[in-house]
Formats: sequence, structure tokens, C-alpha cells
Amino acid sequence: MVCRLDALPTFELPQGYGVRHFTDGDDKHWDHIIFSSFVWYVKLPHFARVMSGDVAFEPRRVLFITHGQTPIATASAWWRPAHPPTLGYLHYVAALDTHRGLSLGLRVSLACMYFMKAEGRTHCLLHTDDFRLPALHTYLKLGFEPVLVHENQRQRWLDVFAALKRPSLAKQFADILSGPVVLEGSAAWRGILPSIHAGS
Repeated sequence: MVCRLDALPTFELPQGYGVRHFTDGDDKHWDHIIFSSFVWYVKLPHFARVMSGDVAFEPRRVLFITHGQTPIATASAWWRPAHPPTLGYLHYVAALDTHRGLSLGLRVSLACMYFMKAEGRTHCLLHTDDFRLPALHTYLKLGFEPVLVHENQRQRWLDVFAALKRPSLAKQFADILSGPVVLEGSAAWRGILPSIHAGS
């Protein structure tokens, strides 16, 4: 999915909640939050394997929403070496169920998108799964649009819209769902985000 960063909604937090970036020792908080949402992960120290060893890692890129002093939601304002510099990547979004109902996944994602925008990025990309309906609801609410990467996704997106009880999205994204399959690096990929590649 992809989103422009030029017209983001206002970032607000409920009273008693804050936002901050990663500091020493937060790897345990990150693992706890991620394991609570991505329940299929093997419960091993994960942060060092998938985050701090990545070329994009900087502590300021890993954001947390906190309740009191405790991190309870996270997302990261990432980037990928193969992508143009104006394209950010929303990475590992998760929130604890104990704070459900406060749109914390949306809020921490939005904080990352503002971070990317301040860096001069114009678009944000993410990858997700079609069974993660609450996450898809959040991303659509933030303005993300589908990107087809396989023929079978034409029907899979229709199934998602039906499961979300938002059949009007099929009409809203009809041009995308009837358009070309897009592989990263292909001519179709470059055509999807022309402003990203201008001058790159």
C-alpha cells in the first residue's frame, strides 16, 4: 500500500499518553509489543535481528506511544536502500491490546509519517497481510491505497473491502484493481509514483 504525505491528518494523543523515540533498553519493550500483535513470531529476542542490524536503523526512527513511562505502541519511520529517497517505509506497527479502542496503531503510524515528511519524503509505502483487517482499516483511514503485486490480489482486495463492510472501496479503487500488476523496480512501479522518481 502507498500513501502521499502532503495532506496528513492532525496528530493528537489522548490525555495521559506521550510519544518518544527508542532509547537504550527499549528493545525489550519493542519485542513485547510486537509479540503481542504478531503472535506467529517465535518468542526470541527479535529487535536485534530485524531492526538494530538493519541499514536503516537509527534510534530516532523507532517511535513509541507511551502511557505514563511505559511504551504501549510502536511503529518505525524506515527506508529501503533500493527505494528512491523520497519514499519512506512504514515498518512494524503494533499496539498492546490492553489499550485497545484508542486508535494507537493509527496514531503511532501517523507520527512516523510526519517524521518522514519532515525528512523531505513525499510518499510512504508499507507491506501488510489481507487477514490483518484492523491494520488494513487503519491504513485505509490514513489514506493508503492498494498496490497490486500479484494477479490474485484483485479478488483479495475485494474480499478485504467486503470483510471491512466497506464495499464502496471497490468503486473508489476500481482503476487500481483493474490496472497493471506492479513489481518493485518495474516500469509500472515507476509509473505509480511518478513524483518519487522525478530527478532521481
